[in-house]
Amino acid sequence: MFGPRRRTVVLLVAFALLPPLTAASCGDEPSGVTLGTAARGTVQEIVEASGSVTARAAATVSSPAAGTLAELRFDAGDKVAKGQVVAVIDSPAATRRLDDAARAVDAASAGGVPAGGGTAGFRAVQRRTDARADQAFATARDAAGRVTDAELRAALLTQVKAARLQYEAASEAAGAAVRSVQRGVASLGDAVNALTDAQRLQARQAYDLAEAAVDALTLRAPVSGVVQLGGTPSVGTASLTDLLSDPASATAGAAPAQAPLSGVDSAIPVGAVVGAGTPILTIVDTGRLGLAAEVDETDVLLVAPGGRATAELDAATGATYGATVQAVDLLPTTSARGGVSYRVRLTLGKGRYADGRTAPTPRPGMSAIVRLRVREAADAVTVPVSSIVSSGGRDTVWAVRGGQAERVPVTLGVQGEDVVQVVSGIAAGQQVVVGGADQVSAGQTVP
Repeated sequence: MFGPRRRTVVLLVAFALLPPLTAASCGDEPSGVTLGTAARGTVQEIVEASGSVTARAAATVSSPAAGTLAELRFDAGDKVAKGQVVAVIDSPAATRRLDDAARAVDAASAGGVPAGGGTAGFRAVQRRTDARADQAFATARDAAGRVTDAELRAALLTQVKAARLQYEAASEAAGAAVRSVQRGVASLGDAVNALTDAQRLQARQAYDLAEAAVDALTLRAPVSGVVQLGGTPSVGTASLTDLLSDPASATAGAAPAQAPLSGVDSAIPVGAVVGAGTPILTIVDTGRLGLAAEVDETDVLLVAPGGRATAELDAATGATYGATVQAVDLLPTTSARGGVSYRVRLTLGKGRYADGRTAPTPRPGMSAIVRLRVREAADAVTVPVSSIVSSGGRDTVWAVRGGQAERVPVTLGVQGEDVVQVVSGIAAGQQVVVGGADQVSAGQTVP
């Protein structure tokens, strides 16, 4: 792993720098003063940050209910398409609720509300019906909340909400009918019919919700990708969210499983007992890899979408991968040392070694050093960094004019590690002191 985040400015420069000259003192002894020449070239300023490889999307498919793993249709390394059935859970409890709901539907269809007992009897029946409806909705909501497929979970919760609203309307209509009977403006038959309708609706909704819970036991792939059995390891590795290039594209319910890196296979065998939320498999979409780089707050304002970058991986020593800035997070992250940084998300391109060989395809979670090109100056006047001397709070250089040293204030632009851009103060071709500046004084003769 790489060390803590840091900012390094690196130069990639394409210009000719004249060989330095060694000046002689008044005698023939070397003075240690070295001369160079300002030149024209391209300077690139680089922000360096630690990061890791990310996947486009990933989702852990978990059991929505307690039971046993009845089928596992794919093995580790297999490719699956979104929507394919990947596993089936056998849940006797869910099946039993569906059977009970089916009997309740039959009873509600065959029976009705007894006319005896007056309005007090009607109210008692309505209270029991409301209680059964509340229980059915609570059970369905709990079962839906355990489904890891975000789209399916949202659909089930929407179904529960719609059913509750529909039942509340029917229950209110039954209550209004009873009140109308009490006021003498409706017949007892109207109240019986309204309450019977509410009972039948409640039974039908309970069945539909129980059926949806059983259907959810057939697990489908929420994304396309490669299968990894079990959940995602959480010890010593990044969390599932950290492995995603775009969290919004991943399944919201794909929470990382707490699988230890203890050498024990986390895969669940067919026939094994599972609980609600037990991870069965994880699907990783590696169709487009990315990078997540942590950039210090002092540098992040220099980074913009579309910017170019390169990356080097621990796992592919000597290879360089191209990358492009996709987005910069608005909210910061705080490091263990208390520093503030912002996550920069990049798309990752192909990698090559120096000899032209194609570098291997990385895997999500691999460590990287990312170098973001944040500023560039083309055809700029440049001098070596070593020629810049601070004097009175200003950047200056020792220029050699007419054989004598002269301190010249300069304005700097893009700053590289080896050379910097000089916006004003000197021109290309000007000789400057690049070494031994502490031995130079104004007016000193420099051959």
